[in-house]
Amino acid sequence: MNVFYHPLYSALPLPAHHRFPIDKYRLLHQRLLSDSQLSETLLLRCAEPASKEQLTLVHTPDYINGFIGGTLPASAQKRIGFPHSDTLVARTLQSVGNSIGAAYCALEHGLAINLAGGYHHAFATHGSGYCIFNDLAIAARELIHQEQVEAVLLLDLDVHQGDGSASILGEDTDIITLSLHGEQNFPRLKQRSDYDFPLPTGCDDTLYLDTLETALNLVLRLHQPDIILYNAGADVVAEDELGTLSLSLEAVRQRDTLVMSIAKQKNIPLCCALGGGYQRNLEQVVDVHWQLLLSAYHSYK
Repeated sequence: MNVFYHPLYSALPLPAHHRFPIDKYRLLHQRLLSDSQLSETLLLRCAEPASKEQLTLVHTPDYINGFIGGTLPASAQKRIGFPHSDTLVARTLQSVGNSIGAAYCALEHGLAINLAGGYHHAFATHGSGYCIFNDLAIAARELIHQEQVEAVLLLDLDVHQGDGSASILGEDTDIITLSLHGEQNFPRLKQRSDYDFPLPTGCDDTLYLDTLETALNLVLRLHQPDIILYNAGADVVAEDELGTLSLSLEAVRQRDTLVMSIAKQKNIPLCCALGGGYQRNLEQVVDVHWQLLLSAYHSYK
């Protein structure tokens, strides 16, 4: 199991009582190393940080330089949700680089997971909602640009619509965006993905899983992508304070297993990113992200 990680993921100093659960990455990594079953199949990897050239596949030079140089207006930095620091810059570039690395690794080995990523609220000109650079959009365009693939599916199963991804990739005919998300959730103003499936508040396990299976099989049949980039958001569970759906932990495992089993059956490489997860109880949010790793172990061992 090829997993991309860097200690910078949880090294970011944040103000007291900040809403983002920054320690979840470290705790998930520790659990992975301590699990005797999963760790025996684990190949920990780390790619090079994303370059400016790679970032410009998606983002404008003014925005890139403003963020890296710390010269964004205060309002733009506030919209991102993190205070600017050198550590934030290093963490961001490393995390995006690992999503790109995981995409290349998936093409070679069939499956790869970045223990971060899924920054789908980042637009070409600005960041939003804890998302600075849109890692999966960058990875998709990188693979197309380097002629590694001809068609990419960006599968977004975070509870929040990937508005940045939809906006950035709206004119890309070779990158397909598919989103299942809470209809009444952030962002208030949704962008148009290629395929949007807004779900009602309180959506239960059965409705969610049935919708996902129908949607995914439809899109795969119509577009036959060469790779799936999967944003496996953990904020779909009923306990998540920033979500509106009512999925059980078991349904998250079934969701991730469904995605992996279909990808494996159809011989489509799968690159996964963690996406959101905002329960204040860190052990509980790690439990939700853990379902992705369990599904990977059982689906690809």
